[in-house]
Amino acid sequence: MHRAELPPEIARLLREGTVIPAHPLALDEERRLDTVSQRALTRYYVDAGAGGLAVGVHATQFAIREAGLYRPVLELAARTAREWTERPLALVAGLAGPTAQAVQEARIAVDLGYHAGLLSLVALRGADEDALVAHCEAVAAEIPLVGFYLQEAVGGQRLSRGFWRRFAAIDNVVAIKIAPFDRYRTLDVLSGVAEAGAGDRITLYTGNDDHIVLDLLIPFRVPTATGPVEMRIRGGLLGHWSVWTRSAVRLFERLRKTAEAGAVDRELLALDSAVTACNAALFDAANGFRGCIPGCHEVLRRQGLMRTALCLDPGEVMSPGQAEAIERVRRAWPELVDDDFVAENLERWRG
Repeated sequence: MHRAELPPEIARLLREGTVIPAHPLALDEERRLDTVSQRALTRYYVDAGAGGLAVGVHATQFAIREAGLYRPVLELAARTAREWTERPLALVAGLAGPTAQAVQEARIAVDLGYHAGLLSLVALRGADEDALVAHCEAVAAEIPLVGFYLQEAVGGQRLSRGFWRRFAAIDNVVAIKIAPFDRYRTLDVLSGVAEAGAGDRITLYTGNDDHIVLDLLIPFRVPTATGPVEMRIRGGLLGHWSVWTRSAVRLFERLRKTAEAGAVDRELLALDSAVTACNAALFDAANGFRGCIPGCHEVLRRQGLMRTALCLDPGEVMSPGQAEAIERVRRAWPELVDDDFVAENLERWRG
């Protein structure tokens, strides 16, 4: 599928930038797929105002592939979303593994009605730039691509400005999720896209959970051979936004309006550190992000959206003190939490 084949309303949504939560995997006490909770999560994201869903990504756990859950989980999310709402919703499928696997996953995603694929390069860690670009080109022949700069702490690798220039030149790339948790590397992506002259085609999404507010608020001035180019990060595709999503949508709308107006107040700037502090607890930054997935699960479990905080890997659990850290930030910044919204709708979502 080529990007020209996307429904116009989906192409516009992706291009303008939106809120795309990374969809978790809900498991029961036996570590089996909990379909009631999984559907409830999808309905929650839709009613919270998310503009899309990313399924089969890091937050969904890459181990769904070995567990035989890749297609069932993607299919359940797509079907639930379409049954729950008639408004446009951008569906992004996580794509992983060596080229043959990633291509097959892209075909599954297209078959299930997904609009784009978020391509993980973890399986090609250590490959040279030519091999990485060839891999991306092969997958882009199947589905519109969202590039993914994943931080090294959870399996990513260093990718040069030259790589991002070559990646941005691939015609079927529609977006890039910038998630190295590193300002220098974030600038490499921006420079690569600008140098490729692809800024009008490729929308930049923040995955930098440690700098969400500023990424969406500030302009970036990037030098090129023909002069400086101003670029903006226009949306977010975030594991952080898998929790407290209603509040995240409201914050995103506020940030978008402020960025368009060009006048930023001190209170909004101060939210950058508040959101980052919340992420530090959710993602277990103190322990090298080891508890990032179960940390988000724990919030959803407390709200009743998930029955357990379990992961497919029994060894993937919250770090000591992480639960207490989550409670501290929840109390410190109640305006960033959406417990009341969830409580009001939980029975309907789980019905």
